[in-house]
Amino acid sequence: MASSTRRGVSRALYDEIRARIADGTYAVGTALPSTRALALERGVSRATASLVHEQLAADGLVETRAGAATRVLALPDRPGRVSAGMAPFPGGRSAFAARVERLAIQSASAGDEDEFDFVYGPLSGRDFPTSAWLQALRAVEHRRPVRLAYEDPRGNLELRRALQAHLSRSRGLSCAVEQLMIVNGSQQALDLCARLLVDAGGTVVVEDPGYRMAHHVFEAHGARLKAVGIDDQGLSIADLERIREARMLYVTPTHQFPLGSFLPVGRRRSVLDWAVARRAWVVEDDYDSEYRYAVRPEPALYSLDPHGCVIHVGTFSKTLSPQLRLGYLIVPAPLVDTFAAAKRLMDRHAATGVQRALAVLLEDGSYDRHVRRIRRVQHARQRALLDALERHLGSKVRVQGAASGLHLVAWFPEVPSDDEPAFVDAALRLGVRVHPISPLFLPGGHAVARTRPAGLVMGYALLEPEAIDEGVRRLAQAVRAVSGGRRRGRG
Repeated sequence: MASSTRRGVSRALYDEIRARIADGTYAVGTALPSTRALALERGVSRATASLVHEQLAADGLVETRAGAATRVLALPDRPGRVSAGMAPFPGGRSAFAARVERLAIQSASAGDEDEFDFVYGPLSGRDFPTSAWLQALRAVEHRRPVRLAYEDPRGNLELRRALQAHLSRSRGLSCAVEQLMIVNGSQQALDLCARLLVDAGGTVVVEDPGYRMAHHVFEAHGARLKAVGIDDQGLSIADLERIREARMLYVTPTHQFPLGSFLPVGRRRSVLDWAVARRAWVVEDDYDSEYRYAVRPEPALYSLDPHGCVIHVGTFSKTLSPQLRLGYLIVPAPLVDTFAAAKRLMDRHAATGVQRALAVLLEDGSYDRHVRRIRRVQHARQRALLDALERHLGSKVRVQGAASGLHLVAWFPEVPSDDEPAFVDAALRLGVRVHPISPLFLPGGHAVARTRPAGLVMGYALLEPEAIDEGVRRLAQAVRAVSGGRRRGRG
């Protein structure tokens, strides 16, 4: 009986590891847990663990060598994934899940290393302040607290104090430490705003074109979006005034995404007047205000707000790394407890180690020095892109939104918006990955989306000046190919 039981245990463990090899959990070349570790982890004898390794080796799935780790050698032969052919489980899903599925949000795909990728969002790993960051991490690890416990859901107090001082210096923002909340990137900040301030069916006013990941958050929570057009000074106040009822306005006033316009102070005050009259919250996304090249800083909406209707959102994703997942909110005082309770329910708090390291960078001046350096670097890349567009395309391109930020919009008058997909494909065949502006317009939005020429949102934070020039040279070839093909088609 004991022998039969042992065979049953070893067979179950064998089947489990084989399945993990099949689904990629243990990829080819990966070391399996040692027989000693496997026995301790699963509460079986080491003889049973050894039997499992031996059977996997006999089936040609792993390679065992004396004195070396057992490594995955090949994937098992199988007709398909474990789930293939299985009927879907008939369990129900929430209305939230159904809305998320309808949005069909695509994961961002990384370009090939040999491509010239003008993507917006990622930063170059070369620009990260590695030395300062490692020193900060070592410093906080040497001050390991006696008690390892959950923190305040609003975030580490040292970081919030340092951030309060930094925002006062750099942005003229004045707030209490209690109003600051550290979040896992600005995306979580927007999710909190949607959860806590908008009911399903409520109206959220958004810019068109605009930041679609923000729009998707609101849509996933059941909000109805109303679009407001953008002109060369940002959000159209005339469009905004026509909206009589709303729960929230989401706006990017310092550097409108994606068109790059800057909302002047008169319009900022009009936005606040509109919000107060309609009892609507304003979410101000200050996503890349560190990068100002040809505009003077204006007071943030939050600083102009005497009524307490503005929630200010910021991020360190554009200065340090999006992989750190560090952002922040400034929440009006009456909402502080509500946001803190919701944050506690979601994930307790952001990771403490990186919060404490960032606090060190802010306190000792390393972060400010890094921002000054990276601003010069990004400005040089932007100038390289502007010069390359002028040199290789001249009158065939019109640039918008180059006064600040980490991207600009390039319009191509000879290429209609309908030809954007063909334009993008032509560039990709030449080794250039570009990103069309069309997906940033709301479906069924403003007529300008249908009458405009083709446009690209061109980020430059990943590329050095030489690569930028070569990428634009090839892009010019794609413009000629697409516009020439259209002329031949008409002929």
